[in-house]
Amino acid sequence: MTTRVIIVDDQAMVRAGFAALLAAQSDIDVVGDAPDGVQGVELSRRVHPDVVLMDVRMPEMDGLEAARRLLDPPPGVTHRPKVLMLTTFDVDDYVYEALRAGASGFLLKDAPPVDLISAVRVVAAGEALLAPSVTRRLIADFARRRPAPRKSRAGLQLNGLTPRETEVLELIARGLSNQEIADALVLAEQTVKTHIGRVLAKLELRDRAQAVIFAYESGLVAPGDR
Repeated sequence: MTTRVIIVDDQAMVRAGFAALLAAQSDIDVVGDAPDGVQGVELSRRVHPDVVLMDVRMPEMDGLEAARRLLDPPPGVTHRPKVLMLTTFDVDDYVYEALRAGASGFLLKDAPPVDLISAVRVVAAGEALLAPSVTRRLIADFARRRPAPRKSRAGLQLNGLTPRETEVLELIARGLSNQEIADALVLAEQTVKTHIGRVLAKLELRDRAQAVIFAYESGLVAPGDR
């Protein structure tokens, strides 16, 4: 199955380079590009991509606001693509806010080409780019900047999880991969995937990225925990 992608970035050379790289893959189809958030949202609503590569800093409308509009569309708009944020900084407040808005992760613009291709495939498959150690640091730093955990509604939602599902959510928030979670809990990897699916469904979360944010904001995991 082919993954449809659009690229939203204010630099023409970046758009052209990413498009050429991705279009060369047999399972990826670049269906358009845009120079700012306004045009990016309009393009996405028109061509319905599976994944949007979204630059963080752009004129007219930045990537954060554009991501919000794509991931929380107005009534009558049903298409919600996966959004992968592009940034030149490894620590960026906009990235944190984009994750909270529902983005599936982020990628540094100077990442190797193979990482870009892999990122598109991972996000299209419903996963999130939260495994690398740098991301664990980013998420922990994000959590330190947030207000005190919102324990009321989040606590009630946590109470709806089984003890095993709560363990899985905690390990997701610590940045462990499915295989690492399986090893830690002595489970089959497929069983871990089943638990993750149930956690996301019960908490009404889009993907692994939102699960990490939820775990920190609910107080299940505290910054600095190991």
